[in-house]
Amino acid sequence: MKPIPLTILHSNDMHGDFLAEMSSGETHLVGGLSLLSGYINAVRETERNVLFVIAGDMLQGSIIDSEYRGVSTIEIMNYLAPDVVTLGNHEFDYGLPHMLFLERVANFPIVNANLYIEKYNKRMMQPYHIIKKDGIEILFIGIITEKVMSSIANDQQIASFITLEDAAAEVGHITNAFKNDDIDLTVLLTHIGYESDVELAKLLRPEWGVDLIIGGHSHTVLDEPTVVNDVIIAQAGVGTDQIGRFDLIVDEETNSIAEYRWELVPITTAIAQPDHGLETFIGSFKEVVDRKYNSVVTRFTRKLEHPMREVETPLGNLVADAMADGTRTDVMLQGSGAIRFKQLGPLVTLGELVACFPFDESVTRFTVSGAQLKRIFAHIMRPENRDGEGECYQVNHGVKAVYRDGERKLEELWARGAPVVDDATYTLATSAYHEKNASAFLGVPIEELRASGPHKMVTTSMRDVLLEYLRAHQGLDASVEGRLVYL
Repeated sequence: MKPIPLTILHSNDMHGDFLAEMSSGETHLVGGLSLLSGYINAVRETERNVLFVIAGDMLQGSIIDSEYRGVSTIEIMNYLAPDVVTLGNHEFDYGLPHMLFLERVANFPIVNANLYIEKYNKRMMQPYHIIKKDGIEILFIGIITEKVMSSIANDQQIASFITLEDAAAEVGHITNAFKNDDIDLTVLLTHIGYESDVELAKLLRPEWGVDLIIGGHSHTVLDEPTVVNDVIIAQAGVGTDQIGRFDLIVDEETNSIAEYRWELVPITTAIAQPDHGLETFIGSFKEVVDRKYNSVVTRFTRKLEHPMREVETPLGNLVADAMADGTRTDVMLQGSGAIRFKQLGPLVTLGELVACFPFDESVTRFTVSGAQLKRIFAHIMRPENRDGEGECYQVNHGVKAVYRDGERKLEELWARGAPVVDDATYTLATSAYHEKNASAFLGVPIEELRASGPHKMVTTSMRDVLLEYLRAHQGLDASVEGRLVYL
């Protein structure tokens, strides 16, 4: 046995979490890229072989990212110098062509094996990357969630092998191609969520030699890695408040992990010194953004929360009410995931509003029957849609939906403050993203929605509607009212 030490640091779902904060009850600053960079630099200086990898979703979640359409984030990532990165679904938020532009801006390899240009049956991205360290070779393969297909649903040129079985087959194709090479460690960088990582590991054949799955997307915090089918699975939560760390001993002769230790390292000033050069670099973006976005939009009566996207929230209710008012609709299906802050207010600046609500899309209002409306709510409220990865919604005042999980049944639905009648007509509005993916997200094909009655794009900018509503209504408050009830 020839043991080779290797340290792999890993992040996922950083979402533009650039700045350190003082958490309640803490005496140290927590998170932020300056402290994260300081910790990574310290490990690189003290350990023999160090790799830093990112399992998707570097983009979205900050006003700096939104203002520069991700270019600022990639430039900052260049400063951190990850060794390899995989795509997350939010890397596509500014569109497929812009994602390809960002890939060219990056000074680091971005891998994905299961996104294809369908007509030519060619992978769109570099599918894998091999890193040589201290005489060993590490193969990294990128796998993405089917969510990316939702983001680029209108682009008929792009397809993806998105089932877990297909993803496993892609891994098999690549690892089989390197059977004659001396690959010592094989790592899947995935963005498919923890539960899907577990299922994927079950499908991997032992002879393919996959050792690790480093994942993202579900924001899962683990106390220790999960081992499935002899594959070690880890994920590092969300943001920059922590980083995953593997300390491995790789057996070069057997091409396997002889031993390992993993921990989720909290990033605080107690263990890391700020990288002042990176602070200055981030500050150059922040200064421009602050000048533009520090104006006050409104003041709520109190801080409004949005702790989970799967349930009704005070902040979600306020946003849904504002959009329903601005679009003159009976039912507003406001995507919960589009509200990116867990709390907002009481004072709300333009910058906070844009960062909290970064997806500026059009909204279309449809005319549907009561029966169709019931089908939609039965679909979006089903239990499997509330697993942390489904598309959940906030709804406006006058709407009440009651769902019984045990019977998998929509028991009650109200709109306009009265029970929904099957053969009556109602207006329903939602964003372009949810419209494009109506079959999967709403359980009703978009062709059926458009054929059911008059429909109209009622705004090209959700953010404009929300901004004008908040400016015109000071001292707003909201609470959970029982609009969405699960029994």
